[in-house]
Amino acid sequence: MNNITNDELVDEVLRKTKTIALIGASKKEKRPSNSVMRNLLKRGYQVFPVNPGHEGSTILGQKCFSRLTDIPNQIDMVDVFRQSEAIPEIVEDAIRCKVKTLWLQLNIGDERAERKAQLNGIVVISNRCPNIEFRRQERSFQI
Repeated sequence: MNNITNDELVDEVLRKTKTIALIGASKKEKRPSNSVMRNLLKRGYQVFPVNPGHEGSTILGQKCFSRLTDIPNQIDMVDVFRQSEAIPEIVEDAIRCKVKTLWLQLNIGDERAERKAQLNGIVVISNRCPNIEFRRQERSFQI
């Protein structure tokens, strides 16, 4: 996997992103996807949960969609909480939807799909978590 280790790039992505599709969103409060979504909403991002099992219902007050391609809004970033096997299909949808950033959570990835996303102009951030990045940013401001 081609991990982005450039904190400045991650910070820029988080600063410029406005709309996020959170793939693998969960209604269960103890799930990492739920806590990340809650934190993103609290920080002012517009978050669209994606989970076919919850399509049409709401997660944290936001309407849930079955697939990325079902979201009627332009999406800046796709944040993925799914198994690595799902990434190629997610990348195809991300290319179709012209997203700017594909964010793969900790310990998931697919080198071929990530490379395809990059070749289609999508910034790929892998093996990172927005919540951890926000804490890193806050620590650096305290120094």
